Amino acid sequence: MDSSTLGRSNIVRLFFLTLIIPALLTACGSRSESKTRGANANANTAANDQPIVVTQAKAEARQIPSVIQSTGSLVPQETSDIAPKAAGKVVNVSVNVGQFVTQGAVIAKIDDQDARLRLAQAKAGVTQAQAGVAQAQARLGLSPNGTFNASTIPEVRAANANYEQAVAELRQAEANEKRYRELVETGDTPMITYEQFKTNRDTARARVNNARQLLESAVNSAKQNNQAIISAQAGVESARTQVATAEQAVADTIVRAPFSGYISARQTAVGEYVTSATTVATILRTNPIKAQIQITEADVPYVTIGRGVTLQVDAYKDRNFGGTVTAVNPSVDPNSRSAIVEAQIENNDNALRSGMFATVKITREGGSLGVFVPKEAVLNDQSTQNQRVFVIADGIAKLKTVQIGPEENGYYQILNGVNADEMVATSNLPQLFEGAKVQVQ
Repeated sequence: MDSSTLGRSNIVRLFFLTLIIPALLTACGSRSESKTRGANANANTAANDQPIVVTQAKAEARQIPSVIQSTGSLVPQETSDIAPKAAGKVVNVSVNVGQFVTQGAVIAKIDDQDARLRLAQAKAGVTQAQAGVAQAQARLGLSPNGTFNASTIPEVRAANANYEQAVAELRQAEANEKRYRELVETGDTPMITYEQFKTNRDTARARVNNARQLLESAVNSAKQNNQAIISAQAGVESARTQVATAEQAVADTIVRAPFSGYISARQTAVGEYVTSATTVATILRTNPIKAQIQITEADVPYVTIGRGVTLQVDAYKDRNFGGTVTAVNPSVDPNSRSAIVEAQIENNDNALRSGMFATVKITREGGSLGVFVPKEAVLNDQSTQNQRVFVIADGIAKLKTVQIGPEENGYYQILNGVNADEMVATSNLPQLFEGAKVQVQ
């Protein structure tokens, strides 16, 4: 065999090899892929047989109140333009706009030099009046806490002793006159002797009358002196009243907050002269805050004091603020045919501010039943932009596409798709699918 024949034979062998080897490789790959698919299918089947562990909760039926929707504005519960009680020059202002102050906190101080001088003068008047009382008591010989008794006064006692002596002498003179008168009648004594004893009796009577008048005069003088003590004591009370007035005048130079709240304006500065008509600062009470709500004429009969109110503001779109109706205006605006309702709203964190616009719901009588599930039971499907809930029945998960309503205390209202008392999954929702086996913890 020559070389050319040999070359052609090698070429033919190489050609057949290039055809056979890829075919063999393809066949082997197909068998391997078939084995792999079979293994995966078996694995998925085994996985589907394993139950998914979930927690569950019962869909609740709740009463949904009927509401009146409206709008309103927020205003302070109270607003006070703080003015001083005393006129004078401002020496200190201790608050700024936006500052929270408690009731009784110092807002400003007025110069109190003149008020303190008047207080010192009033206190001196008390001391002087007390000295007058002591002097009047000394005239009567009374101790500071002594009780008045006219018979114990020295002048009265002396006058009374003189009167008693005169009475005793009168009795003796009357006895002598009677005895000598009887002797004259029997002729045992001359008339001239009797006349002497009669004169002595008349003189004794005159001395008794004089002693009685002196005693009465002494008693009257003692009573007058005691009245002087009473007048002096009244002077002490009057002086003390003047002290209290002066102390109040000093206290009035300090301007204090009438209630707890926020300073919304500061109208004066140090050095200004103010009067009782001057506003030093403005304070707002915003907890609770007041909502003024405008309702239609047709809704007026359904709004009463104590009705629940829920409102939202643009500043906190994800928050609901609650309160109650506190007043219903008895008149209706003839132009807008609406009435103003006032509600008190809790505002502990001062999130709500005066002047905010609010969207309001007022509960009214009536309502309907709604189905509520925990927020954890609702799965948001990003691909379809809808909400899903898995109902658990006989250990199988059933997919429900639902429409949710408003949120209430961690629950969503389910407008359709789930019935009351059905059990819904509340965990591992992304792993669930229609017909999945579940194991409830």
